[in-house]
Amino acid sequence: MTVLWDAWRRAGIADIAERVVAGERIDDASAQRLLACGETSPVGALADLVSRRKNGLRGSFLVNRYLNYSNICLLSCRFCAFYRREGQPGSFLYSVEEMADQAFESWRSGAVEVHCVGGLHPKLPFSYYRDLVSAIKERCPGMMIKAFTAVEIRHMARRIARRPIPEVLEDLAGSGLDSLTGGGAEIFDAEVRDEICRGKETAEEWLEVHRIWHRLGKKSTATMLFGHVETPAHRVDHLRRLRELQDETGGFCGFVPFAFEPANTKLSHLRRASAMDTLRTVAVSRIYLDNIDHITSYWISSGLSLGQIALSFGADDLHGTIEEERIFHMAGSKTPVGQTANALAAAIRESGREPVARDTYYRIHPVIGPPQETVGVGA
Repeated sequence: MTVLWDAWRRAGIADIAERVVAGERIDDASAQRLLACGETSPVGALADLVSRRKNGLRGSFLVNRYLNYSNICLLSCRFCAFYRREGQPGSFLYSVEEMADQAFESWRSGAVEVHCVGGLHPKLPFSYYRDLVSAIKERCPGMMIKAFTAVEIRHMARRIARRPIPEVLEDLAGSGLDSLTGGGAEIFDAEVRDEICRGKETAEEWLEVHRIWHRLGKKSTATMLFGHVETPAHRVDHLRRLRELQDETGGFCGFVPFAFEPANTKLSHLRRASAMDTLRTVAVSRIYLDNIDHITSYWISSGLSLGQIALSFGADDLHGTIEEERIFHMAGSKTPVGQTANALAAAIRESGREPVARDTYYRIHPVIGPPQETVGVGA
């Protein structure tokens, strides 16, 4: 520890380190100082201490499949290269049956989760979303379904079903939905949202959906999209609002910060967040979010090598195998669209962690082969 204290003193963060080592919560000003620290390694070492205290040497990953039912969307978010208008080249919409078929293929190959999001489609009835969840659950018993952003939920409730949000969420939960995704959060600050995603739900509206979901006894994840027009103060404000809701509900099982991919978007003039900025953001997230147990290093955004390094900067999870990621890759990401379980386990082991497979709620779940009763069964 002597070497660490010397590093923290040289970096000018020894007073913050004293509070963290003592198990005390840091404030917003301290988080901003850590983000602004000129030396990344001492901040990472402090985050690693917190991570080890919470999760030991465990490094988790998930065998999952990403599915997008449609990219047709009413919004025109400037950071998004995924959305299309109905009838526009590149637009797509899958039927419930097609989605269930894709989920089934992954389930019988050992996937424990399907992750499903899409655009705000102007014409799909609420029954489509409910049937989508129930069809996947019926075809893939035991596989967890993590689907829909808070923005999609509000779209279903306000524009489609015209019903209260709690009723819509109860319907989806009754159909088999296990978890909401953390998407749509971006950066919570109103001015930033006005610049990058005008017309999208507010921070308060995003938080309200997750609050209601948590009060139903359900879990979700939280995210933050950084590295565009926001400032460090905006990032800390975002983390503070998440920490406050977690104090209230305890419903977030993990936090996923990821860097903006500008290449094919309306913000393509912006420079992508650097590796050091990404590592500092992961580290500060781990230190600040003392009430969220798990921090995920999103390799789809960072690349597997940097994602692996982040496991020494406060992250304890390397996300999932994914199989076919579209949203970041349509924006210009050069990372692979998927990874194997063996590759993720090897990356975790090389980082000095003990790889463990998990489920949607970050509970340890063994990697298993195809369910025996489904081998040879056609989709």
